[in-house]
Amino acid sequence: MKYQIIIVVIIITLVLLPACRSSPTTTSISTSIASSSTLTTSTSSPYAPGEAIEYEGLPLTPISEQGNNALAGTQHIDRNTYRLRVDGLVDNPLSLSYDDLQKYPQISKAVVLYCVEGWYFNAKWTGPSLESIFSDAGVKPEAQIAIFYTMDVPEGYTSLDLVFIHDNNIILGMKLNDLIVPEERGFPFKVVAEHKSGYKWAKWVTRIELSDNTAFRGYWESAGYPN
Repeated sequence: MKYQIIIVVIIITLVLLPACRSSPTTTSISTSIASSSTLTTSTSSPYAPGEAIEYEGLPLTPISEQGNNALAGTQHIDRNTYRLRVDGLVDNPLSLSYDDLQKYPQISKAVVLYCVEGWYFNAKWTGPSLESIFSDAGVKPEAQIAIFYTMDVPEGYTSLDLVFIHDNNIILGMKLNDLIVPEERGFPFKVVAEHKSGYKWAKWVTRIELSDNTAFRGYWESAGYPN
């Protein structure tokens, strides 16, 4: 009887031994997978597919890391029905589709956007110059400013002096870091008001009025911000 018990114990030990040894192996595999997953996450790029990471030797801030503000949330504009009106003190009022804007010579430049909140980012912007559009509209001599009307501020969001627009060759940024400007960033374009604070960078623009009303004040300017 004593020997039978010993034999049974030996058999049970032999059966359980492989199972016990498999536990460290499983743990090792799980640890390896977790390490691999962590490595993949930590080295993944913040840039979207096709997004430019530098321009003319300057590093660009990924769109995913760029600051962004909106007065009334993201505005939705249909590319197929969109029209940009250019009127006021012009000889030839324009109604430009998204495709029309794309037909103008496209200019690229790296510009830093500074927000009064203290943040900033560097990005590549590409699009037509306001000068080329105004040339087609035939701006009258008495016009002094361009007023930008937007979907979220239809009464007039902001304005820019025509001299400033000319001297800085201001463009309408239809692409951001080589990608079509996302909807939340102002599609179909953002006015790249370089050298101006971010609140002067109009987005979701539906109309540009050429005007001689230098007393005009937009949304933020009416609240006390410098014009």
